[in-house]
Amino acid sequence: MQKHIVIIGAGPAGQEAALKAAKMGAKVSLIEKGELGGVCLNCGCVPSKTWLSSAHEFASLKEISKYSTKEEELSALSSSYDFSKIQARRQAVIMRLKRGLEFLYKNAKVNIIKGEAKIKDSKTILVNNQGITFDALIIACGSFAFYPPAFEKFKDKLLDNSNVFNLEKLPKSITILGGGAIGCEFACFFNALGVKVVLVEKLPSIALTMGQDISRAITTTLEKRGVEIKTGIGAKDLEIEGANKTIVLDNGEKITSEEVLVALGRRVDLSSLNLEALNIAYDKKGVKVDPRTMQLKDNIYAVGDITGLCLLAHAASAQASAAVSHILTGKAQYNNDFIPAVLYTWPEAATIGFLKENAKKPVKAHKSFYLANARALAQGESEGFCQIITEESSGKIIGAQIFGAQAGEMVHIIALAIKNNMTLADLEQITFAHPTLSEVLKDATLK
Repeated sequence: MQKHIVIIGAGPAGQEAALKAAKMGAKVSLIEKGELGGVCLNCGCVPSKTWLSSAHEFASLKEISKYSTKEEELSALSSSYDFSKIQARRQAVIMRLKRGLEFLYKNAKVNIIKGEAKIKDSKTILVNNQGITFDALIIACGSFAFYPPAFEKFKDKLLDNSNVFNLEKLPKSITILGGGAIGCEFACFFNALGVKVVLVEKLPSIALTMGQDISRAITTTLEKRGVEIKTGIGAKDLEIEGANKTIVLDNGEKITSEEVLVALGRRVDLSSLNLEALNIAYDKKGVKVDPRTMQLKDNIYAVGDITGLCLLAHAASAQASAAVSHILTGKAQYNNDFIPAVLYTWPEAATIGFLKENAKKPVKAHKSFYLANARALAQGESEGFCQIITEESSGKIIGAQIFGAQAGEMVHIIALAIKNNMTLADLEQITFAHPTLSEVLKDATLK
């Protein structure tokens, strides 16, 4: 008998769940109160990477100018951007991907329902006051930008990952609160286009979740470009006077800029779902699920940001895949320990698995540098390193950190190595084409 799976939320998790369930023969209803694609497509991963790509192209003009007979003209062109065209490119990318999504859903016969969902009982959900029965429910509601209490009242005057894309022109200066992935990437973008950037992080270092080595490297490269970084201190208040916004730090220091971008993490709001009807507890961080199956209770599953396991789009997709597999086959295989993370600054940074500072057993770190890589030197991208983490006793690969050109692509080689329980010696046996950037991985195996 065909199972009916209802999914709440059409972001990356909802998309993966809907298309996989349909492919496996289930009847699928996908409910979305906003836009298809969720935060990732509309105001997250995709638009931010489109902005970063545009900014990087302008920044590259300064490098190209060194090899031109028109060095001054090309260098000047690096600040001659038309922001309206950068915005148009962002919108075009989103629309193209959205049309592709609509085609996929139509082809898979996924029933798209626009509206807000509310749980009635363990078998019924209400949408637009209409009851829909289901065999299994997957909740994939996503998250929104977190504002500390002191800044909540100023939300309509501040920027976050969503409304920053509504800017009609770039400010001359911006203060970014939060030195995680969102903060670092936007610092990179604004700085490349000539905006004065101050990055404030309460923790001792920026990008700390990616490891101390990457954190130091990103700090160095951003500061070289003129980004002012303040760490180990938080922001406690905001003063607005005319066109200027002044952030007051915990020590009383003040930072004045045209705009303030809040990148202090994410929160969820599940109050409208009526989870109480199923006696399911939740808070501002979400719900607690079985970390392998994503099962919340009986035939109810939760995936994505609301699980708090890993707030990344591809992690949400992997969780959704596991949930669908468990619903339809009783099998699941999600493992939160080996989800890759990528920081799309330039150079890029990527990490997977364990860091040397948080490994659960004795480990060895095997480190190589882009400076010794022929391809990196040839194309002027010699900044960076690769570090592979192995178990000391067995040599088994359990993690890696890469900072440098194409780090986000190369990390998947390590992902495959971890998936197949490869040792450092196994990876050393792989022949890498020469000259390629990925040879930094090969070099690390020899350290």
